[in-house]
Amino acid sequence: MTLTVLAPAKINLTLHVTGRRADGYHLLDSLVTFADMGDHLSFAPADRLSLQVIGPEGAGLAVGTDNLVLRAAAAFGMTGQGARITLDKRLPLASGIGGGSADAAATVRALARLWGRPAPGEAQILALGADVPVCLYGRSCRMQGIGEYLSPVPPLPPLWAVLANPRIAVPTPAVFAALTRRDGAPMPAVVPRCADAPDLAEWLRRHRNDLEAAAVAVAPAIGAVLARLSGLPDVLLARMSGSGATCFALFATAAAASDAAGLLRRACPEWWVAATRLGDADQAEPTAGV
Repeated sequence: MTLTVLAPAKINLTLHVTGRRADGYHLLDSLVTFADMGDHLSFAPADRLSLQVIGPEGAGLAVGTDNLVLRAAAAFGMTGQGARITLDKRLPLASGIGGGSADAAATVRALARLWGRPAPGEAQILALGADVPVCLYGRSCRMQGIGEYLSPVPPLPPLWAVLANPRIAVPTPAVFAALTRRDGAPMPAVVPRCADAPDLAEWLRRHRNDLEAAAVAVAPAIGAVLARLSGLPDVLLARMSGSGATCFALFATAAAASDAAGLLRRACPEWWVAATRLGDADQAEPTAGV
């Protein structure tokens, strides 16, 4: 039996930095959703554990023990248990949309089924990375703390996006180091139910990504991406996701997002650009094949 699973891109619609713990970890308050596209992974029984990376964005991704897919497998603590894993890498590396974390979460879901074992505990999952718990949750939610506190939100309205990355890797520690303040206000206690995409965009405009200015200071190309996205026809809102460098533009229809992505690809052919739907479509469980 071979299992296949999608590791969807994670999008931070908001990201408030609300404090800093004594150990240096930053406290966050973020409205997170997921795209209907991402990396693809397959898992087959094998005598030993192995990882092969393919796909258009796989160049330069190491397959050593520090790789998040292999770390997620090791978190099961099953010495001698094998699987042949193939990662079809379609999301840019170090891009602020949770590619590695989504891959780790997909690995946990698939290996739990392949090996017939419970998933690692919450502490082990969080140790893989702050975004791994929310990627394992796999639905729109509010993420707080350093990523360990997840709470449901009302379903998001139909929403489409154009994602754009100028093909630069932005180190997350450098972005946090460039913050000028670390005590921003959290989001309101209640995330409202929005009637449609323009209604949601209006609410989002009253909030922010506190890492955006710091990321632009570290990598000025992000400012150019935001400017391009803000100028696209019919755009509702443009913002950076996570710690960058990927930014997103929101649209009310699939056609508007598709047309805008085409314009952006022609204007900036060197960028990674994708049109996608965001929101609460169920994340597929691993599917079995021959």
